[in-house]
Amino acid sequence: MKSISLLLMRAGTGLLLVIWGLIKIMSPAAAVGVSDKYYGGTVSMDWLQLPWGILQVVIGLAVVVGLFRKYVYPAQAVILGFGVLVIWKYILDPLGLYLLDESSRQVLFFPSLAVFAGTLILLAFREEDTLSLDRKFGL
Repeated sequence: MKSISLLLMRAGTGLLLVIWGLIKIMSPAAAVGVSDKYYGGTVSMDWLQLPWGILQVVIGLAVVVGLFRKYVYPAQAVILGFGVLVIWKYILDPLGLYLLDESSRQVLFFPSLAVFAGTLILLAFREEDTLSLDRKFGL
């Protein structure tokens, strides 16, 4: 059961990176718009969207299949952790009760905390993840 749970967590967290990476690749203007609106423009440079998107897709796919976990899990944790830090107001006040207001609240960002926590769990239980390509190939 633990192996299947870790596999599902890998799939969920890794596919999130793949989806965000594909958005940056296929619709850089949309990615810049999200960055401007919710992330304070921290990654809004047009020239950054394609390479950043490709990197996210590669890391996400490696996470999903469990390849190079020693490197991609920490990379994913940094990416998702940065995302949580930047949207801290939406994590601390998803209902817009004290930091945000009704017009600026965004409850859909709250699960970012769970996704980041899932990545930390993957790091903590990496040795017990027996359904990964790393384990299969002895990497």
